[in-house]
Amino acid sequence: MTHDLRRSFVLSGALVLAFSTAALYGESQTSASGAPSADQYRFSVPVDEVILTFHAADAHGLPVNDLKIDELRILDQGNAPRRILDFQVEQDFPIRAGILMDSSESMTKNLPTDRAIAIEYAQTLLRQQTDQAMVMDFGFISKIVQPWTNDPNSLSGGIRSVISGKENPLGGTAIFDALFRACLYEFGKIDHFASGNFILLFSDGEDNASHTSLEEAVNACQRSNTAIYAFRAEPVSGPSTGPKNLAELTEETGGRVFHDDETETQIAHDLGTIEVDLRNQYRLVYKPAELKHDGSFHRIELQGPERVNSIVVRNGYYAPAH
Repeated sequence: MTHDLRRSFVLSGALVLAFSTAALYGESQTSASGAPSADQYRFSVPVDEVILTFHAADAHGLPVNDLKIDELRILDQGNAPRRILDFQVEQDFPIRAGILMDSSESMTKNLPTDRAIAIEYAQTLLRQQTDQAMVMDFGFISKIVQPWTNDPNSLSGGIRSVISGKENPLGGTAIFDALFRACLYEFGKIDHFASGNFILLFSDGEDNASHTSLEEAVNACQRSNTAIYAFRAEPVSGPSTGPKNLAELTEETGGRVFHDDETETQIAHDLGTIEVDLRNQYRLVYKPAELKHDGSFHRIELQGPERVNSIVVRNGYYAPAH
């Protein structure tokens, strides 16, 4: 297929570098915010392969699951890959979901709605035979209120236990710390290439207490192949960095942003969109044409055939620093 028959897509997240199993895990330590330190988790002996997962849909929003590798064109920093190592379609994928609920003071008004959305996911979309989910309550600190389980009732109980101010004794919100902890330690426990992994995040996106940066949180989620899907609460008042934070977190991990004040019908549609994205994925592994170990960000461009209307994919990755 010639280049002019291809359609370019705006990418919505960042790629994951594959690393060898020579990673050093060590004993879990936490910062004053209750989140692990970013310096704690070190990867060594990088294997320069990029692992890209993406979802393709037609003009009706239906999954396109029959793409061939010769229908796709990938550019890494403007260059074609040196070599394609693997290309697979994964249908009806099992799902691992991390439900992260912001219980800081600014979210008091939104928590009842957010709990209802999270419970709807647990009760209607979680498949007990194949899926698992966990629940984290976060404010100034974060706490796992329901570990990994396939029981919708246990998940619903954990969700109901999230109360405004309960995990926020000192004031402030550490959303980046919570995401870093969830991606690095909770999703780090599982085989994150054997399932569709995502964080269902409920927050206004405001962060004023994290020891971890947005970039470090994104890197942790990239490494565990975990997309962030956010239900955004509108800021209470005044200028806010929250919408920008949530946009970057979702775009750089391959997720999406929804709004938690939509109609019940629209909320159900949003949850269904997540379901379709995660159950129908492609996995592509390639060697970049040139990859320096300088920590730089590599922009990815993915082009597909005319019959594909949209692709949900991460927008790049950070090269290893050493």
